[in-house]
Amino acid sequence: MSEFLNNTEYKKKLLKDIIRELHHGKSPEELKEKFKGVLKNVSPLEIPLIEQELVKEGLKASEIAKLCDLHVLIFREAVQNALKIDDIPDGHPLKTLALENEQITKDAEMLGLYSATLEKVKDRKDIENILNTVREIASKIKSIYYTHYDREEMVIFPHIEKRGLSAVSQVLWRKHDEIRVMIKKLLNLLEKINPEDQKAIEELTRLARDLSTALVDMVFRENNILYPTLKTLLSEGEWVAIKLQEPQFGYYGIKVKDEWKPDASPIYPHELSGFKAEDMLSKIPQHMKDEFKKNNVELLPDNYEIKKDGDFEVNVGFLNPQLVDMIFKHLPVDVTYIDENDRVKFYSGGDRIFPRSPSIIGRPVQLCHPPKSVYIVNKILNAFKSGERDTAEFWIQMGPKFVYITYYAIRDEKGNYRGTLEVTQEVSRIRKLEGQKRLLDWN
Repeated sequence: MSEFLNNTEYKKKLLKDIIRELHHGKSPEELKEKFKGVLKNVSPLEIPLIEQELVKEGLKASEIAKLCDLHVLIFREAVQNALKIDDIPDGHPLKTLALENEQITKDAEMLGLYSATLEKVKDRKDIENILNTVREIASKIKSIYYTHYDREEMVIFPHIEKRGLSAVSQVLWRKHDEIRVMIKKLLNLLEKINPEDQKAIEELTRLARDLSTALVDMVFRENNILYPTLKTLLSEGEWVAIKLQEPQFGYYGIKVKDEWKPDASPIYPHELSGFKAEDMLSKIPQHMKDEFKKNNVELLPDNYEIKKDGDFEVNVGFLNPQLVDMIFKHLPVDVTYIDENDRVKFYSGGDRIFPRSPSIIGRPVQLCHPPKSVYIVNKILNAFKSGERDTAEFWIQMGPKFVYITYYAIRDEKGNYRGTLEVTQEVSRIRKLEGQKRLLDWN
């Protein structure tokens, strides 16, 4: 049998047989038992390519698409062997990641399939209908990189980097960025494509095929390398911290159930320390050890203590009075804070647009303005205190300077008024900006 499984023609015949049985009403669950012995020897990376070959031979994409559910069932067993995914409760971040990958696999295959049909279709209306379908799939796939990928990069990678596995996160992040570029190229082409331009259709098919393959490859890497490593290394408290941060990024294609109810308190990466390279090596999967050895990767755990003597904890992070003063001095805005009793309590140092002097500290804010404008100051403060308004904004032309002034009502967690913040900024240069300049454009 093994020699047949190395034969692409045999694999295509196998998939055709499965499609035929799906067409006749067999469920993916039934066929999983019948075919899993041979399908498990077909690489997940091969399947999108074989499916596109079948499209070229005349099979309908809608028929081949029925395979997606079966593939997910088969591949889930492979993930199950590494993660025991069914033993992980719904709502646990690791289960969420694995379920998202199932949806990503389906959507990646559908993208490749429908794009491949464009080379077979000649009728303009049919081409336009398929292009619309591809646009819908591609637009959905775009959200992968600010949900699934962003969560991994910003929330999960810091936990493995503390343990010295920054090489793993850097490789995966690079792959994420390659996929982001491919998605943007595909969406740009879809936006301007002429259905009658055969070269553009061929380019679209190639881009979609490459993207489909890259997405499935990333799923394979995550399921077989990243997630088993996370399961081995991270504590329950760390998973609690990850769970708390998930909502600000969102999820890809799934609704998350909240059946996981841990007792542990959240543990963030900056709270971790005392790691030793030999301890980490003893815990990571053997194939990762082999990769590290082959590529001369040295584990360097990050035991940096971020909280220093004299630091106090703010909402997120740690500062000390000297740092607070330096930060305000270097902000490109002027800041003045008035407390709930209308007294000036603080203003930022450094170069200011409107000069301030220490004499105003403790002074009623009404006495800091010309008498003719005091009624407006009181009107703003009364609107803030009553909850009627939260901001007031003004802009002034001062010679060559264009000054933008905003007042913000400061409220505590219960919504109680705790004062007003005045923020002033010179924005003439900002108003002239056009186009874009990204971080990578800096020199």
